[in-house]
Formats: sequence, structure tokens, C-alpha cells
Amino acid sequence: MNKNRREGAAKKIAIRSAKEVAFPSVFVALTIGAQAVFAAVPGVELVTVLFVCYAFSFGVRRGIIAATAFSLLRCLVFGFTPTVIILYLIYYNLLAVVFGFVGFWAKGREGWQRFVFLAVPLACVCTVFFTLLDCVITPVWYRFTVGAAKAYFIASLPFMIPQVVFAGVSVGVLFVPLSGAFLLSARFLNKR
Repeated sequence: MNKNRREGAAKKIAIRSAKEVAFPSVFVALTIGAQAVFAAVPGVELVTVLFVCYAFSFGVRRGIIAATAFSLLRCLVFGFTPTVIILYLIYYNLLAVVFGFVGFWAKGREGWQRFVFLAVPLACVCTVFFTLLDCVITPVWYRFTVGAAKAYFIASLPFMIPQVVFAGVSVGVLFVPLSGAFLLSARFLNKR
């Protein structure tokens, strides 16, 4: 009887471990696919809304796992650039922490859907931070002069503005349905 219990417990652990690997793997594949599909369209990206909703629903730890995997794997698909990998590792992990904590705070409250009013401006601020972080990392990495760093910042503004607008619109439109779907998935993952 004791042997059957141990075998049952081992089976549950194996299933749980498989779920813990499968969920972020599918999410990262979805995110890389979304980035590949919209790579040719300037300012249009769904990665922000996907990470916002994933971290909100799955929490900080699982969001960080997905963010790190995404940051490393996207370099295999789109090519390795040191500044991009540094930027992505810092930014998407911070995005996962921010929205993971927002989700932790919101899920305990009635009507988590209303947090779209917090998610939209927060996603826009985070998108601005992405560009500003790039405007620090790239000049430092390549040892730009002060004038070159200023020119790099000014050149990034036309790209930042549509990204911020699109992040706000996409989070505003997709936050509730995506977070709802991810929350259902997270409940399935958390079942013992």
C-alpha cells in the first residue's frame, strides 16, 4: 500500500513538472510567432500585451521563467545581438515582475477585469522604459560619444511613439480576454 502511494505521488509530481514546462514553452512559442508575424510592421507588436496578460495571470515566478526563455530563444530566431539580449533580459523580466505583482494584488479582489484601467497606462509607461533602457544600453555597450548617444535617442522617438500607442490600444482591447484565458490555464496548472 505504501508503494502505491509513493508511485501515485511520483506520478503527480511528474505530471506537475510536465505542466510547468509545457505552459511557458507554448507561451514563448506563441510570443515568438507573434513577433515574427508583425516584425515587418513598424510599431505593431503584440509581445507587450502577451507578457502583460501572462504575468498578470501566472504570477511573478512563471512570468520570469517565460521572460528569460523568450529573451534567449528569440535571439536564435532573429539573430544574436548583445545589446538586444541584455535589453530583453532586463526589460521583460521587469515587465513580468511588475505585472505579476499587479496580478497577485488584483486576483484577490472582486472584478479583476477593472484592472485594465491600471494595466493600460502601466503598459505604456513600461514601453517608454523599454526605449529609454535601449537608449542607455546601446550607447554604453558600443561606447557612443555624447553626441552620438543623443542622436540615437532622437532617432528612437519615431519608433517609440507608435509602440506606446499600440501597446495602450492592444492592452486596452486584449487585456480582459487574454488574461481571462490565461487565468483559466493557470487554474488548470495549479490543480494538484
